[in-house]
Amino acid sequence: MSHSLNLARAAQLLGLPRSTLQRMIRNGELRSDEGFITIDELKRAFPQATLEDAGAFASVARIRDEAFGRRVRERLLPSQEVLAQRVLAQSQELADLRRCTQAYHALVTALLELLRDPARTDPGYAVLAERIEVGLKEILGAAPAGQLDAMADMLRVVAAQVTLRPSGRTFLVEGNDSILQAGLKSGARFAYGCGSGTCGLCKARVVSGETRQIAAADYPLSAQERAQGYCLLCAHTAVTDVTIETLEARGPQDVPAQEIEAKVRAVTPLAADTRLLHLQTPRSGRLRFLAGQAVTLGMTIDGADATATLPLASCPCDERNLQFHVARSDDAALAQALFADRVHVGDTIVVRGPVGDFVLGAAPAGPLLMLACDTGFAPIKSVIEHALAGEEVEAIELHWLATRADGHYLANQCRSWAAAFDQFRYHPATAADAAHGARSLVAQIAAAGGWRQSESFIAGGHEFVDAVVAGLRGAGADASNLHVFVL
Repeated sequence: MSHSLNLARAAQLLGLPRSTLQRMIRNGELRSDEGFITIDELKRAFPQATLEDAGAFASVARIRDEAFGRRVRERLLPSQEVLAQRVLAQSQELADLRRCTQAYHALVTALLELLRDPARTDPGYAVLAERIEVGLKEILGAAPAGQLDAMADMLRVVAAQVTLRPSGRTFLVEGNDSILQAGLKSGARFAYGCGSGTCGLCKARVVSGETRQIAAADYPLSAQERAQGYCLLCAHTAVTDVTIETLEARGPQDVPAQEIEAKVRAVTPLAADTRLLHLQTPRSGRLRFLAGQAVTLGMTIDGADATATLPLASCPCDERNLQFHVARSDDAALAQALFADRVHVGDTIVVRGPVGDFVLGAAPAGPLLMLACDTGFAPIKSVIEHALAGEEVEAIELHWLATRADGHYLANQCRSWAAAFDQFRYHPATAADAAHGARSLVAQIAAAGGWRQSESFIAGGHEFVDAVVAGLRGAGADASNLHVFVL
């Protein structure tokens, strides 16, 4: 009998995003049974999905090891202790299956002996015995498991799967990641605080499966909580496939206001008139936010307060490293200080927030239409990275309008997304006037068609946002599908 895999495992096996398989299931191109797909069905739908011979596979692994060394091994493989526990769990499961198989074989053999008893003269017994014997020969003579079947079993050793209740979200824990780290990378919206085992906000109940503590934790779980299966997600990893009971943030209303002192890690020119401000929070105080939200930054320079409210340009999957795109034209005091080279590596900046509802829904459906103007790309970038991490968005189409010569300051990033993801489209555009450029973009989008089922994210100055919203509404867009961020 062919293996049955859930969507996450099937996507991992094929190296495809889950959204691709979800689309194929909706279109009738891939058959599934209550969310599970058999290996045979994957072979039918993806006949090219075969592994190379063992020698070639080993060669690729050797090249990767030589090229990336320890960093790649740590990212892809769990610790030796966790790996040993996963192999032990697989061995125990295999032993149980072998015992069951032997017991069933003995039962069938005993039935055949009874049916062949000469004292049983009814011809029906002989027919039944013949059918059982033929079936038994077919099972024993079946072809051995194929490469995809074997790889599916191996993936359970390399990466454990986590299923969250009640949301039903699934993700894989790879390398030395904690459950919290792996969940954030996949787009999960956990409740958490410090991320280092101190606050206890990430405690959750393990319904099934086995976890292992991989980091020290100062927060004391009560005896009752331990008995009920609670653990700190930031300090534990998954040894086997696990199911965890925990609530996730449904929207901005579920993310608390925070105040954190972060350090300036880098100030990097992205273009002549745009700079990247990179802040890093302390390990004991990470910023919890949703992709597309903004924060207020504040610091004291020469005795005067310098502040700015800026959208985050980074993904919540790396909550310690916060990135911001700052334009020279921004008249906020902090932005002016940044371009005057009065903000230095190591300086302390207070981060307050997050604020804003320019965010994806908890369960995004359909394609995404992104329209950005100049540094309006910052919150768009955050939402895109979050959507790509979650692998649940069907397609993304990005239109980026630049009103100055260096307006497409991260064009290479956009082109790399387009090259890496089949369902990502990037359309750069230029215009001297933001409103005029916005109307041209909307006209092109409307002419192409197929956009009305999209959720639209629009970010930029007032002129750009107003013109895009008016154009899309005039073309019949549903107001509930329009999300705006005005810089």
